[in-house]
Amino acid sequence: MTVIRTAAAGLALLLAAACTAPTPPRSEASPAAGTACARPQGAPGAETATTIDVIEQAYFCLLGTYYSGATLDARSLLTAGFVALTQELNRDGRDVPEAAMPALSGDRKADWAAFDAVYRKITDQVPDLRDKLAVVTLEAIVAGLGDNHARWTHGVQQPPDYYDGDGYGLGLQANVNGPQVEGNPGTAVGPLFVTTVQGGAAQAAGLRPGDLIESINGSAPFIDGKATPAINALYPQYPQARPVQLRLLRQTTGRRWNVTLKPGLYQRDLAALQVVQSKLLDDDIAYVRLRGFASDSANRVLKAISRLRTGRTLTGVVLDLRGNGGGSPVEAIRLVSAFGHGKVTAYLCTVDNKCEALRTDDTVELLNLPLVVLTDRSCASACEHFSSAIKDHHLGRLVGTRTAGVISGPAGSYLLANNTLLGFPARHHLGPNREVIDKIGVPPDHHVPLTPKDAAAGRDPALAKALTLLRK
Repeated sequence: MTVIRTAAAGLALLLAAACTAPTPPRSEASPAAGTACARPQGAPGAETATTIDVIEQAYFCLLGTYYSGATLDARSLLTAGFVALTQELNRDGRDVPEAAMPALSGDRKADWAAFDAVYRKITDQVPDLRDKLAVVTLEAIVAGLGDNHARWTHGVQQPPDYYDGDGYGLGLQANVNGPQVEGNPGTAVGPLFVTTVQGGAAQAAGLRPGDLIESINGSAPFIDGKATPAINALYPQYPQARPVQLRLLRQTTGRRWNVTLKPGLYQRDLAALQVVQSKLLDDDIAYVRLRGFASDSANRVLKAISRLRTGRTLTGVVLDLRGNGGGSPVEAIRLVSAFGHGKVTAYLCTVDNKCEALRTDDTVELLNLPLVVLTDRSCASACEHFSSAIKDHHLGRLVGTRTAGVISGPAGSYLLANNTLLGFPARHHLGPNREVIDKIGVPPDHHVPLTPKDAAAGRDPALAKALTLLRK
């Protein structure tokens, strides 16, 4: 299964007042300009409305704490926020004369004061849109960082029984990571095809592995080899899930047809939801699939290998990380440590290149077994931390396709005044050789992509290659 799921005062106020109406007084409960954001202590309270004061707190939080906040041109964030603000006005048919971007000088506090004054004039004209405009503005400011580990967590929570997946019962080609496509379209590689049918709408519609998806809601998923935003429709997140129309081609028969899939709950294969799955291959090779670096996952992998090793001599390990979206870097380090000691697994660096080395935990017992790691475009974050350490230190071989390139740095959470959370990295991740992996990914030692014909026939060429390498 591969479901991928493809954040002022003084002179400054006087400068702003010269071009705009006076700024309404700040409420005593709102954060002061430049207030440092704080790490949450316990669970946040009930979420309250997002206001311009909350946006201000987030803006200065990013500039003061984000990895490159000290060198960031803050005008890019304010511009992104204002673009989203005016687009939302247009969508609601409520554009106002005051919605013109103020001149920005590069002085962070003065620019905020100018933005703040114009923002308040706009929202005073459309008070019924105030909440919606605040949300889209802050979302856009965070997105303006262009950081895959930056997000703002807010809004309605998912109901307890909501399935947070693709919702169509559809597993898709591993080289397409939906959430990456919009911000980094070069990461997706066509063609787009079905890899598994897990149930739900896809099963009811008779889809099969290997079926090519030629269009999504009338738009091609790839044009001239480049991914289009149409792919994002296959990865809806609550509450945006909606029916999607697909144009399909079954190469084995030449059949072309249209189908509409309606997202919804469906019975899942419980075995496929397990974080760690293991089995014996060819009587002497341990195969372990790890779907995420969750708490204690490294120990669970090692225990699975130990069980398979009981009463027999293993000749190697295949660790399948395809579809592994990441998780805890601590777990990634512990798992690397079972294959090598005395190694640097990664560096966490500040914008001025002051780096902390992350090292193996040499209390973890070495397995002393040959290793092959299966990777794909859905192996992200901690998965890439692990994969790059294995590759750079020659502790095993990588087979499959390049990883996601979604590893800007480990994100910390910061509490905003309305009890929402702002998450972003304070330091940047580099590989063991100090190489940039973010937006690039880790290339495999052996490039073995899955094809539609492989999927249709139930073949796994990457696993076959792994077994061949372990036999040499």
